[in-house]
Amino acid sequence: MAAEIHSRPQSSRPVLLSKVEGHQDVVSAALLIPKEDGVITASEDRTIRVWLKRDSGQYWPSIYHTMSSPCSAMAYHHDSRRIFVGQDNGAIMEFHISEDFNKMNFVKTYPAHQNRVSAITFCLTSEWVISTGHDKCVSWMCTRSGSMLGRHYFTSWASCLQYDHETQHAFVGDYSGQITLLKLEQNTCSVITTLKGHEGSITSLWWDPVQRLLFSGASDHSIIMWDIGGRKGRTLLLQGHHDKVQAICYIQLTRQLVSCSADGGIAVWNMDISREEAPQWLESDSCQKCEQPFFWNIKQMWDTKTLGLRQHHCRKCGQAVCGKCSTKRSSYPIMGFEFQVRVCDSCFESIKDEDRTSLATFHEGKHNISHMSMDISRGLMVTCGSDRIVKIWDMTPVVGCSLATGFSSR
Repeated sequence: MAAEIHSRPQSSRPVLLSKVEGHQDVVSAALLIPKEDGVITASEDRTIRVWLKRDSGQYWPSIYHTMSSPCSAMAYHHDSRRIFVGQDNGAIMEFHISEDFNKMNFVKTYPAHQNRVSAITFCLTSEWVISTGHDKCVSWMCTRSGSMLGRHYFTSWASCLQYDHETQHAFVGDYSGQITLLKLEQNTCSVITTLKGHEGSITSLWWDPVQRLLFSGASDHSIIMWDIGGRKGRTLLLQGHHDKVQAICYIQLTRQLVSCSADGGIAVWNMDISREEAPQWLESDSCQKCEQPFFWNIKQMWDTKTLGLRQHHCRKCGQAVCGKCSTKRSSYPIMGFEFQVRVCDSCFESIKDEDRTSLATFHEGKHNISHMSMDISRGLMVTCGSDRIVKIWDMTPVVGCSLATGFSSR
């Protein structure tokens, strides 16, 4: 069925279709059931629930299952109707859901971690369940035997995970702000590379296997796009959130990135343009514009009998400059700066008014989002947070991509 591309006027915004309420604690994960008017949720209140939309338009739990420990992560494979639920105690439990989504049968428990499970993915072709945890490791286990195949340890908590099913590469983000690319084998793994660019812990990852792009969100409020495929080492910085980026989803069809932050902000970034890479910050002992010494440059301060100045950096050219040579602020969306940032005076003069036109739209989710998931084929998004509310959104007015699959907002 062909996708329909709509124009995306700036005034368009997400449409709230439904709210799902009833959890007693933080909802740690929520997923839309493909081709169904249904949602699966996992919560810190130790419940896994399947909510189906009734004729009244309300969502009611058709499955309500209580776990032994708070639920911290979840993965769902729709074709096989298998659910994997990670818990605070480090275990992952597998369930199988009936065709009518009214019954859930326990399959097995995987002793994956010694501490809280932070992310799970399931690979049907290899029958592996791969997970990360607060015991500072990524583990992969065989779903046929339930046995541990391998573990790899990091120096800090492993916080998020993406997996390329074709090449068996795993991307693991951690609390130190580093992303590690691993090649997983049957009983071993090898470190391919590490990606460093964030100034805060990695909170979310998204891998697009078609364009071979990796997107990472972090507690430093920023998103980085890593070009793993074509242009080796190229990175793009996106700054537009006011709080930590909790979830991201790249829509390959329309070249748009959807991101959500802890303050409830929902951003939709236009990636279908030629963006500029932010420059590396240059180091210098004196201002690269007026040559006045910085405060640690004792020799030049002594020789010129002047007080040292504080060092700043122009976000557009990367030069080390003093405050007098960088009195201006400007947004520069083509480089990812949707906010006004410090630029040197000469760069400010070079930025035209049309260069300041935003390349993202920003919307208010009206709850502090801790998790987001999208059904891209239908243009639907589900968000959940510490307010214990799950919200279902129609994103088609913003992302302009939907399939006529019969999902009704009424």
